[in-house]
Parts: sequence; structure tokens; C-alpha cells
Amino acid sequence: MNTTTATAPTDASGRPVRLGLRENWLQFTLLVIVNVAVGGLVGLERTTVPLIGSDVFGLTSDLAVFSFIIAFGLTKALTNLAAGALTGRFRRKQLLLAGWLLGVPVPFVLAWAPSWEWIVGANVLLGLNQGLAWSMTVNMKIDLVGPARRGLATGLNEAAGYTAVGVTALVTGYLATGYGLRPVPELVGAVFVVAGLALALLVRDTAAHVALELAHHAEPVPSDENTGLAATFARTSWRHRSLRGASQAGLVNNLNDGLTWGVFPLLFTDHGLGLAAVGLIKGLYPILWGIGQISTGHLADRIGRKPLIVTGMLVQAAGFVLALALLDHPLLAGILSAVALGLGTAMVYPALIASVSDHAHPAWRANALGTYRFWRDIGYAAGALVAGVLADALGLNATIIAAAALTAASGLLAARWITEHRPEAH
Repeated sequence: MNTTTATAPTDASGRPVRLGLRENWLQFTLLVIVNVAVGGLVGLERTTVPLIGSDVFGLTSDLAVFSFIIAFGLTKALTNLAAGALTGRFRRKQLLLAGWLLGVPVPFVLAWAPSWEWIVGANVLLGLNQGLAWSMTVNMKIDLVGPARRGLATGLNEAAGYTAVGVTALVTGYLATGYGLRPVPELVGAVFVVAGLALALLVRDTAAHVALELAHHAEPVPSDENTGLAATFARTSWRHRSLRGASQAGLVNNLNDGLTWGVFPLLFTDHGLGLAAVGLIKGLYPILWGIGQISTGHLADRIGRKPLIVTGMLVQAAGFVLALALLDHPLLAGILSAVALGLGTAMVYPALIASVSDHAHPAWRANALGTYRFWRDIGYAAGALVAGVLADALGLNATIIAAAALTAASGLLAARWITEHRPEAH
């Protein structure tokens, strides 16, 4: 556990700054709750919005239906990238608050949008909200705990967010069964907006924690190492072997999420399931993804990042195979597929973020995480685009086969490229 001496620096309020989960448990817990609200807001869309496109607005093209996911993914990815650079000019708390202000209109537009274009526009705002708010919660937790507990910190952060995604998807599915696709299910989001904005005001900034870790870091930044966004983007995207491996795995992981976000509601309603059953399938995936990260994040600190990353990608590929192999029993197919996808993603998610943090110096870690999260969340757009094109041309089944093959290939690339490197705790 990271601690400091009596000469430890103080934060803006004059409090002594120490690194570690126990030393910062109150702020860490507050950030966990904030990320519950962040995840809940995006969970509003998991069950109902694809069906709103087809049933309410009469969209006949799968690519047109998935356009809201493309808008969300592109915006979130670009915001993730910008968030890393913006931390050099603004405090993390300021960016967290900005993210919540941008998210305020989202549930109301989803509830009463007069056209599909409004839904797409709401997803631009949702992408901005998620890119800023989720980026800052994960960065601030990593700042607080220091290098010894990164896996656990990211696991708890992602667990909170994605459990909220799943529970909200489940709740909106049941509400849609009783009250219709709109507006009641979407108005749950008003609770998340109010809670997230209010709690973000109570969070303390973590700039002093970053400064403390940087001052005690065992490896100073090489004099010829550029820490700017452009250099870090290149380093994280392709020049650094392990960071390249993490970035491609993150992209394919969220490609799966974007693909199932659009495809599964259409696939399983086509095979006779109702909204409540689809909500169960769509909720189970992120709930297991979320809860599972509590243990897998801790496990990543013990056995290393790479075993979880590689195995998790292969388990996800198996999940797609199960969805098709058991499709004559659609509820069973959906549940078993959701279990495999959720558990596989739980293995991958915190380990990837921790791996990027391990290989990135604190001086350029925020930009490295922003770059990784850019590629990861481009996966949402890529998944929706690939799903839309393949589904329109070849059908939903062919889309799932392609996803299984791509996910398995990504796991093998991760096995080849990623290495372990965990800095010593101080």
C-alpha cells in the first residue's frame, strides 16, 4: 500500500496527500457511486432504442437503426482522446462536471424525440457525457490508489458502471413491457442525471495525487521522450508493442458490445422473445461484466494482466458461437451467450486498463489512457457499422459468425504482443 512520510504534500484544501485505497477510501467510494450514475445513463438505451428505431420510427435498414450507436461510439471515442489532452489544461473535477452538464438533455430527448435524427443527436451528447465523465472517474481512481492497486481500482470502477448498465437495461425492458417503448423507460435517466451531477460537485480533485506519484516514480521520463498527445497517440496505437496489443483488444471488445447492442434485440425478437426476455438478455451481459470485474480486477494484480486478456477474448468468441448454436431455443441461447460475453468481458476490461497504466509513465499516462479508450470505444461505432452492413447484406447470423472469428483472432494477437510490466509500489 502506498503511503508518504510526514513531509507529504497537501491538496488544495490543505489535507495531506497519500496514495492507496485505504487512505482514500471515502473519495474512492464517492467516485464509484458517480460511475453508477454514468453507467445507468447509457444503460437506458440497451433494450429499447433499437426497437424504437424499427417499431416507432419505421426504419427498415439495420444500418439506419444502428446509426445511433455509430454516433455514440465516434463521439465517445473522440472525447476519450480529447479528455487525456484536456487534463493538461483543466482539472479532472472540472471535466467530470462538464460531462454531466452535457448529459442532462439525454433522457428527455430519448423520451420525446419527434424524429430519429433527434435520437442520433442525443447519442452525440451521450458520447460526450460518457467520454468525459467515465474517463475522469477511472483516471481519478487510478490517481488515488497508486500503482499497487490499479487492477482493483479499475475493476471496481468498471464494475460499478457496467452493473448499472445491465440493471438499467433490465429495468427498462420490464417498464417497456408494461408502459410501452416511450417515454416511461427513458425517464429513469433523470434520476441518474441529477444524482451524477450532485455527487460530482462533492468530489475532490486528484491533481496532488498525480504530482505525488510522479515525484516518487522509480523511472524518470527520458529526456528525449515526448509526453505530448501526438507522440503518446502514436506510442499507444502502434509503436509500443504491448500498448498496441491492448488497444486492438479493447477495440474488438467494444466492437462486440456495439454489435450485440444493435443485433441481439432484433435477433431475439425475430425468434419470438418479448421485451422482458430481451431485457433480461441485454441486462445479464453487462451485469456479469460489471460484477465480475470486482474479482478479475483483483486477480489481474495477482496473476498478471495478459492471462486474463487472452482468455477473456476467447471466452467472448465462444459466447457468439453459443448464440447461434442454440438459436432453436432462443431464451437459452441468449442467456448462455450473455453469460459467456459478460464473464469474458469482465476478464478483459480491468486488465486492459491496468496494462496500459503499467506501461505508461505518469507524465503521459492520462494521454495513453485517453488513446487506449479512443480505440476501445471506436469499437462501438465499428461494431454497429460492421453489424449494419453485414446484417443488411448477409443477415444477422452471418454478422455473429464474423464477430466470433474476429474476437478469437484478437485474443491471439493479444497473446503475441502484450507483455507484463508492473512498476514497483513506493
